[in-house]
Amino acid sequence: MRIFLYAWLCFPLSLFSQTKAKVVGISDGDTITVLLSGNVQKKLRLAEVDCPENRQPFGKNAKKFTSDQVFAKQILFTETKKDRYGRSVAKVYYDNGKYLSAEIIKAGYGWWYYAYSKDADLGVMQNKAKTKKLGLWQDKKAVSPWDFRKEQRENTKKKRLQKRLEQHAA
Repeated sequence: MRIFLYAWLCFPLSLFSQTKAKVVGISDGDTITVLLSGNVQKKLRLAEVDCPENRQPFGKNAKKFTSDQVFAKQILFTETKKDRYGRSVAKVYYDNGKYLSAEIIKAGYGWWYYAYSKDADLGVMQNKAKTKKLGLWQDKKAVSPWDFRKEQRENTKKKRLQKRLEQHAA
C-alpha cells in the first residue's frame, strides 16, 4: 500500500517536471535543439503547434520567428510524450513564462495542432491571427502542414508507380 501511495504521489511530479536548457538550434518553426547539462543535445518537437514545412510558403518565416524568440536563450520545457519518429514532444517556456507554441500561433506562423491538443484557447488565438491576416494567414490558400505532408507522400507514391510502369513498359 505504501509503495502504491508513494508512486501515486510522485507520478504528477515526474509528469510535470520542467527541464532547463539553452536553445542551440532551430530546425524549423516547430522543432528546436537544446543543450542540457553535461553538454547533451536534445531535439524537441513543440507541442500543440504545427508550422509550415521549410518548403512551404511561410516555412522560413516560421523558422525565423521561432529563432527570434528563443535561439541562444535559456528555456524551460516539459516533455509531454514521444512522437512516432521518437522525438520528444515538449511544451517550451521562455522569457518568464511565455509559451512558445502559443506565441507562434498568435503571430500567425503555425496552426493549432488540434488533433494533439485539448487547449481550445490556442484555437481562439489561431482564429484571431487568421482574422487579422497575420503571418501565413496573409495567404488565402494556406495549406496546413499535415495536408502538405500528405500531398507530398501521395506525389512520391505516384512518381514511384510511374517509374515502375515506365520500367515495366521498357
